[in-house]
Amino acid sequence: MPGRTMNFLFVMDPLSTVKIEKDTSFIFMIGAERRGHDVWYVANDGIHLTDDGVSFDAVPVTPQMDPEQPFVCGERQPLSQNVVDAVFIRTDPPFDHRYLMNTWLLDHLPPDVVVINDPDGIRTTNEKIWALQFHDLIPPTLVTAGEDRFTSFLAEHRKVVAKPTDGFGGQGVFIVEDGDTNAGVIFETLSDHGQRAIIIQRYIPEATIGDKRILLLDGEPLGAVLRVHGDSDHRNNFFAGGQPVATEINKRDREIIAALQPHLRRLGLMFVGIDVIGDRLIEVNVTSPTCLQEMNRLYDVQLEDRVITFVEDLVQTRKREPNVA
Repeated sequence: MPGRTMNFLFVMDPLSTVKIEKDTSFIFMIGAERRGHDVWYVANDGIHLTDDGVSFDAVPVTPQMDPEQPFVCGERQPLSQNVVDAVFIRTDPPFDHRYLMNTWLLDHLPPDVVVINDPDGIRTTNEKIWALQFHDLIPPTLVTAGEDRFTSFLAEHRKVVAKPTDGFGGQGVFIVEDGDTNAGVIFETLSDHGQRAIIIQRYIPEATIGDKRILLLDGEPLGAVLRVHGDSDHRNNFFAGGQPVATEINKRDREIIAALQPHLRRLGLMFVGIDVIGDRLIEVNVTSPTCLQEMNRLYDVQLEDRVITFVEDLVQTRKREPNVA
């Protein structure tokens, strides 16, 4: 246990949207409260910046595994940056202007306050585009707003996956085959008639088996789960009806993790979810990675304890050496 009670703040969507059986933010709150820390909820409009630094409109909450009352909430009150130990940025995508503004405000926190994940790292890492620098890890990929380039790529690879650059939960993900009469309509819809770049990747046949979500803590594997789609939908995401299946982290997964690790650490991306299909990296999720509860149930573990302990240790290191951040 840490030497003192800490204040853990969670910047996230409204508490009323939390699904206690799935939500990773919720289980982090449970873990922090179990370790004796004070847990605070901060709405997306609850971060402020003045000459005195960053402050928060924060609600003290006691999370509990009760579907009828998952949170016991106190009165909203102001919290100065001077009493905050750690901030978890857990707002769901998309990474819009509100999300961007919050990262700018959180940049002004003193270095001894731990932020999971680092605001600058979140800004740097588009969850679908950032991974494209690792050419030997990803499938052939095109990012474009040009329909002619889309058509040529489709003709070359015969079967592709098309998706928006800022989607989440499987929203807007299409499988397109060469000769499909809907191909043009799909491109027009996703790209807003060529006004917005989209991502097109060669289809990976192993997608029929599922896609693997691997959670990383400070660049090290925390756990993994295979997300498997149902009979009526090609998407493996849990939001789209996918189901969790136990899996292992294999040699290729570890090669991918090793390639990403130094970059994630340099960017301060401490809690990350990577998606792997077959032997290819698809996405690097840094905004509010999920699937921790599914792993807990599959393997009968409490992975949130490892995350909270990691944050405790980091807080204590920062308090002793604030310039380490």
